[in-house]
Amino acid sequence: MEMAGTELRLGLPGTEPSSSTFTSKISNKRPSSHMNNNDEPPPKAQVVGWPPVRSYRKNILEASYVKVSMDGAAYLRKIDLNIYKSYPQLLEALENMFKCSIGVYSETEGYNGCNYVPTYEDKDGDWMLAGDVPWDMFINSCKRLRIMKGSEAKGLASL
Repeated sequence: MEMAGTELRLGLPGTEPSSSTFTSKISNKRPSSHMNNNDEPPPKAQVVGWPPVRSYRKNILEASYVKVSMDGAAYLRKIDLNIYKSYPQLLEALENMFKCSIGVYSETEGYNGCNYVPTYEDKDGDWMLAGDVPWDMFINSCKRLRIMKGSEAKGLASL
């Protein structure tokens, strides 16, 4: 005795079953022999420009974050170079961040006599003293910062 009212079909309502449509009687178990785990749902159309870029996300995209490490410190920090307008502002922030004294940069002697010296890695992979190049060039070429012990930074002094 077949019960046509309890028959389940996969397909659009009102269409006739075809060879690709699978039917099953209602039961407590799914017929595992008819299931195909490789079937993927049809791809959804993506709306161009969605989701909208919010203003805070735009600001993040304009940020220039670099990692900062300090010799002897057990942690790294990350700072946005675009919030600083000059080397003195950056150095003051680094001194406050790592509780150290960096000193003042001199074009003739670098950071001579300082306990800690700020250095940076440029896009070419070279380590240089922070202050050797103009500020705008520094922001565009700095990949990461390292506050070195003054005794280790002797070879980086500008000539």
